Amino acid sequence: MLSVNMLFAFAIFVLSLTQISASSDVLVLTPDNFDQYVSESSAKPVFVEFFAPWCGHCKSLAPEYEQVATSYKGLGALVASVDADAHRELGQRFGVTGFPTLKYFPAGSIEGETYNGGRTAADIVAFLNQKTGDKARIRVAPSAVVALDESNFDSIALDPTKDVLVEFYAPWCGHCKKLAPDYEKVGLAFEGENNVVVAKVDADAHKALGSRFGVTGYPTIKFFPKDNKDGEDYQAGRTPEEFVAFLNERTGAQRVVGGGFLPKAGRIAEFDAMVRRFMAASADERRAIIAEAEANTEHAAHESFKHYITAFKRMVSGNFEWAQAEIARLTKMINGAAVKPQNRATFFKRINILKQFSADHVEDADE
Repeated sequence: MLSVNMLFAFAIFVLSLTQISASSDVLVLTPDNFDQYVSESSAKPVFVEFFAPWCGHCKSLAPEYEQVATSYKGLGALVASVDADAHRELGQRFGVTGFPTLKYFPAGSIEGETYNGGRTAADIVAFLNQKTGDKARIRVAPSAVVALDESNFDSIALDPTKDVLVEFYAPWCGHCKKLAPDYEKVGLAFEGENNVVVAKVDADAHKALGSRFGVTGYPTIKFFPKDNKDGEDYQAGRTPEEFVAFLNERTGAQRVVGGGFLPKAGRIAEFDAMVRRFMAASADERRAIIAEAEANTEHAAHESFKHYITAFKRMVSGNFEWAQAEIARLTKMINGAAVKPQNRATFFKRINILKQFSADHVEDADE
């Protein structure tokens, strides 16, 4: 049999699981711990959501409520929730008759004030700031996926200079939640690619946009290429690799999952052929190759033209070690926290070019 001490320790462990979640900043309240936080001796006010797991409106509120909890972490109020379907006595105790019901309990009070304001994170945080005197701001994890709504959809998705992939989702949709981390990887893969945008629309909050493009289920993914702004149904696979392969094929981009580039990105096949001749040439022949490259007006407008010319000139005397040193320098910059996505993209492409000046990396132009 378990001793009294062992039973007590186990009870404390179970109780701790109801209060702490590694993936959430929302305090979970149950009949076992509610009075610990909401009482006449409580030091902090508590904002409580009474919800039911099956409630659609509760599911819609969930990501907003999580942002509220994260924004108020360590500040003047606790943000908590009660599963009032599992713990009906708590809901009945505070007159809860529908879900979600939101109540504000001032410090040292068990009289809850029903919250009837807006249901966005910004609305609730503004209410709590007014009550507590705090100046909390919404903390949202940075994302490489562009959030669209009525105010910016047309200017981005319908921009004729951009190829845009759009996910129409609902916050409560299980398939959408499952897709979210993979879709974020797709956004990260195309950071710095000016004319390719990975975007999303909360079509539950912005129903008019969903209706406008025939969205009847979630997630629905549509591609808006430069030449067809009516939108095309995306029907390929939904792994990050499959999304990236689709966008590479349709846009001409050469990205890979993880934010890098395919080995061909940034390179000019005709100039790669010059590099192979350059590597085997004498000093005089190298200067002639540089003159030939500079006179190549066909590729003068290519974004990589100047990078080839710079590399040729730095190594005209046979100093091929410069290419490896420059690769190391650019790699260090890519891994730096401060580098902008646009600069990171340029550095990757320059590395692809510089690798052609190494006997260990030279590739056939028609590979």
